[in-house]
Amino acid sequence: MKRRSGYPVPEARILVVEDDVSIRSGLRVTMELEGFAVEEACDGVETMRKLPVFLPDLILLDLMLPGKSGFDICREIRAQKPELLILMLTARSDEASKVAGLTLGADDYVTKPFSLAELIARIRNLLRRKAMRTPPHVEVVEWDGRIRVDFKQFRCWVNGQAVELSTREFEILRDFASHPGEVVRREDLLERVWGYSPDNLPSTRTVDNFLMRLRQKLEEDPASPRLLTSVRGAGYRLDASPAVP
Repeated sequence: MKRRSGYPVPEARILVVEDDVSIRSGLRVTMELEGFAVEEACDGVETMRKLPVFLPDLILLDLMLPGKSGFDICREIRAQKPELLILMLTARSDEASKVAGLTLGADDYVTKPFSLAELIARIRNLLRRKAMRTPPHVEVVEWDGRIRVDFKQFRCWVNGQAVELSTREFEILRDFASHPGEVVRREDLLERVWGYSPDNLPSTRTVDNFLMRLRQKLEEDPASPRLLTSVRGAGYRLDASPAVP
């Protein structure tokens, strides 16, 4: 744990959302030993109650919960706090559940049973990525005078009208803005935006789903995209040079 003026300062604040009390308390002990400040919640109601009070940097969110599922809670959190990191804990190992969680806005997932060492490594990886976000030269960009994106405030306008984007969608756009005119492979996005290692990549269909949603929100004709175009057999390309205001 870091120290400031002689007092211990937590590395980050983590909210553990898990209905199994033994798992929840075990995670709390482990993460506190690692230097994190930890708070607990057993369901969706308690999660949303503690969110504005504890102000976590990251949420460990179990998928199978009483009442609202982890999917429902993830959707609700994303609507209120798009910048908050969400790492899903799930007993489901099928690909559909993982893709669904990532599509709803989860930043990563760990399948039970999991290694505590791997979990801590994934938490630190997400926190490190968040700390590296928003380089100054791509804080605000415009494309063709029609689309304006403020990466610092997580806001987007199309033809002057506000458009809601998820945190993941902002990160994808920022990656394209950093590589204008270049072909960006799906695998590149999974590594740079999702934080996966090259030898542990999930299905690239996750990327395709996000690009389809971005086109629906940004393109004048999503069926014939002019901004985010496909390059057969390679990936995607941003076909407009972003103009930094």
